[in-house]
Amino acid sequence: MISKFFINRPRFALVIAIIIVIAGILAIRNLPIKEYPTLAPPRITVTAIYPSADAQTILKTVAAPLEEALNGVKNMLYMKSTASYGGLSISIYFKVGTNPDIAKIDVSDRIQNVFGTLPEIVRRLGVRVRESAPDLLKAYAFVSTSKKRSLESLSNYILVNVLDDLKRVKGVGNAIIWGERKYSIRVWLKPDKLAEFNLTPMDVYKAIQEQNEEYSAGGLAQQPTKKTFVFSYTLKGIGRLKTVKQFKNIIIRANPDGSTLKLKDVADVKLGSENYSVATYFDGKKAIPVGIFTLPNANALEVSKEVDEKLKELSKSFPKDIKYYTPYDPTKFIRKSINEVIRTLFIALMLVVIVVYMFLGNIRATLIPVLAIPVSILGSFAGLYLFGFSINLLTLFGLVLAIGLVVDDAIVVIENVDRVIHEEHLPLKEATIKAMEEITSPIIAIVLVLSAVFIPAAFVGGFSGKMFQQFAITLSISMGLSGLVALTLTPALCASLLKGGIKPIKPVQWFQKFFHWLTDKFSKTVKFMLKISFVNIIVYAGVILLIIGIAKKLPTGLVPPEDKGVIFVMTYLPPGSSLKRTEYVINNEVEKQLLKYKFVKSELSVAGIDLASMGAQTNAGISFVELTDWSKRKGFKQSSMYLAHVLMLNFLKNRDALIYAFNPPPIRGMSFTGGFEMYVQNRRGDSLSKFSKIINKLVYEANKQKDLMSVRTTL
Repeated sequence: MISKFFINRPRFALVIAIIIVIAGILAIRNLPIKEYPTLAPPRITVTAIYPSADAQTILKTVAAPLEEALNGVKNMLYMKSTASYGGLSISIYFKVGTNPDIAKIDVSDRIQNVFGTLPEIVRRLGVRVRESAPDLLKAYAFVSTSKKRSLESLSNYILVNVLDDLKRVKGVGNAIIWGERKYSIRVWLKPDKLAEFNLTPMDVYKAIQEQNEEYSAGGLAQQPTKKTFVFSYTLKGIGRLKTVKQFKNIIIRANPDGSTLKLKDVADVKLGSENYSVATYFDGKKAIPVGIFTLPNANALEVSKEVDEKLKELSKSFPKDIKYYTPYDPTKFIRKSINEVIRTLFIALMLVVIVVYMFLGNIRATLIPVLAIPVSILGSFAGLYLFGFSINLLTLFGLVLAIGLVVDDAIVVIENVDRVIHEEHLPLKEATIKAMEEITSPIIAIVLVLSAVFIPAAFVGGFSGKMFQQFAITLSISMGLSGLVALTLTPALCASLLKGGIKPIKPVQWFQKFFHWLTDKFSKTVKFMLKISFVNIIVYAGVILLIIGIAKKLPTGLVPPEDKGVIFVMTYLPPGSSLKRTEYVINNEVEKQLLKYKFVKSELSVAGIDLASMGAQTNAGISFVELTDWSKRKGFKQSSMYLAHVLMLNFLKNRDALIYAFNPPPIRGMSFTGGFEMYVQNRRGDSLSKFSKIINKLVYEANKQKDLMSVRTTL
């Protein structure tokens, strides 16, 4: 018998338990920490820039050849493309479990096959392929307290001194500046002057391109030479132009009489920003936002912590007028949620200890399951590591539930040993061996039966199966370890620690007397109910029907909404609205109303970007609203869900724009708004205007459905 071996060698059982505990502690230090398991399919993003091109031109000349090449890449589920003014973004989604590094290589190889067919300017600027995390990790807002520093200066400082360092942080997939304002030479052509000198914009473009290049100028005294020179020299030309004055003096045309027509004669040349399509504000002041995205399998909490530490380190060398804030940080909620579950774990552990002591009435006997529980729980983390899981709400919930189950095996052993001691008056060691002979098979059966309940859930297909796989496996691992401990460590402890003849304290004695009295009453009630079994069957059937009726009326959902301390606000103006008009609505309607609420801590607004479609749109904007800490907001009427509802009702009164306020989705990466997306394909080749009418009619009909709200189109 396995238990007899460990009863005779308690130190060996203790060593096994210590090894399990150490393995669990080491696993905890290395396991990724997330809110939920990785549920979203891996995504590879392809981006291309075509300056000044409209969306339809980009679709025809860039998106079409790239989509044709990428279609059918290995393990691809589907892909979607978003063309906007000056840029293209293609997202390719792969089957869950696909290695994103391999997928990235496959995508890059496909792009190389059609790279030569893309427009020259697109080839020059390059096509970027990168892994994309399912959601935004953090958003920072950089502001300047000095009125002398321009946004271009602030943006370039961040680009040169901050962004590259953040990208190098372990686990960071990408760090971007929304509305990046690189310094650029802006050439504003004068149509009347072009007409006067019989020039076209292409003539000016070619002149700038030809005279703004790096050219090799050769050298002096280079080999082979007949003479011997002491030194040799490399000649260097002017190279690329750097100043406004140099650009102004670019020669557009040289006349036979020796006169020249220069760029400054037909255009205004100024130093400005490369991009003016996005405007950003933090608490009503102009700011530069930086978004941080993680790699797909990175530890969100660890990456967030390291990014904060890196930024804190970099800020020591910032100019005095540059400050940064964190208006969007979902890891605060993840950390808070996990801390709450861990606290629940300890509360459950304490309750189990109290209940065990109240029933056993013996501190020595209570100590045995108390020692057995940590072995099973901590050992479960080693199992999570071996299966490639993470520490998340589902695995922690499984461990909370497991506490009550793993203690059962230890109690069964203790109770049976105690019974044998009192009934057969055997010495402690012999009593333990006798007791384990009786219950070894039942303990194994308990583990197998409970595992049979949970393990099938790990093999359920689809999204739900993936969702609860880690929960089921966690419980099964803890139950398996519980059985192992019950057959090794628990009997060894019983043979060493149990001692009879110890009277429990008075409160425990009173409880046990009351429990025995209650047990007696319950037994008599059961005997009586058995006499009227027909009535019991009717009542039982009625309860089942009542449960079915209630279940049909209850709303269904995968995960309930949570107060994550953040609200998103999306702003949409009529198509074609200018950025200035969008800025005005965000500044005067959105920001002012948001900052009126005492529960709003800060807000970051980005005008010119629609994050739902991940494209640049002058008529769209997004606001990240950070709420005060949960400890300062009590009750449902101070929750993010209720505040989003109130804001939504207030924003609906606005006649200039459609403004949506909503709570973040419960599972990051599954949707930006917590809803779902639907795509309509134009297979008949209708014109864009006709296609748009069909889409608008669909949106109108969808908004009439009682189960849907705020249905809109990104077209």
